[in-house]
Amino acid sequence: MAIYHSLLLTIFLATTSFAQKLNLVTLQYPPYQYESAGEVKGIAVDIVKEAFGRLGIQAEIRVLPWSRAIRYIEQGQADAIFTAFKTPEREKFADYSNEILLWQTISLFVRSDSTLEFNGDLETLRGMTVGVVKGVNYGKSWAAAMNEGVINSVELSNEGEQNMRKLLVGRVPIIISNRFGAYANVNKAAQLNDIRELKPALEHIASYIAFSKKRNLALTRDQFDQTLKQMKQDGSYQRIISTYYNKLR
Repeated sequence: MAIYHSLLLTIFLATTSFAQKLNLVTLQYPPYQYESAGEVKGIAVDIVKEAFGRLGIQAEIRVLPWSRAIRYIEQGQADAIFTAFKTPEREKFADYSNEILLWQTISLFVRSDSTLEFNGDLETLRGMTVGVVKGVNYGKSWAAAMNEGVINSVELSNEGEQNMRKLLVGRVPIIISNRFGAYANVNKAAQLNDIRELKPALEHIASYIAFSKKRNLALTRDQFDQTLKQMKQDGSYQRIISTYYNKLR
């Protein structure tokens, strides 16, 4: 009997420990999420940690190349991923939060000495090489332009900082990027005046946290949704965002 109770206690502690700890993956994408001096920081990181902290769950976050992070969720090698755009393909293997984690603005960027202009029609970029981050979804209009062959030449990078460096040194004439991600990268390099954002913006897209369906975390997803909604109502969500955005002005 003692052995039986000991076994039950071991199972209970193991289950409790698992329930209070999640393995999350993301990409190097400042100011939303980035690794610096061995610590993962950023707007989305602070929001995610605050939400899970309120639930009594420890969130361990790893920064990986985006395509690998997506694969980890598909294969069940990680519990959740952020900040992810919602696509039909990803919804096959990921349970997305219903609450939006962050809105992101997708824009095109050139060097400040470039004469290139943009009127909102991607057809004007036909024949040009555009810098992109491998595995990143840039929204419906960009995907359509790729599928239709309007954009047929891309220079792939593993993360946003590398993509921006290629633009700054003239390796590519134009890149596509999250607006604040681009500004964070050039601000870090003290080259804010060396780039120009083309207007209008390409798209405004909602991004989410998404849980691997193979990890059976639909209930945790629902709890996260409720907590994130509370954070938006009590003002803590906006305070986290404002802290970072004010640094980019």
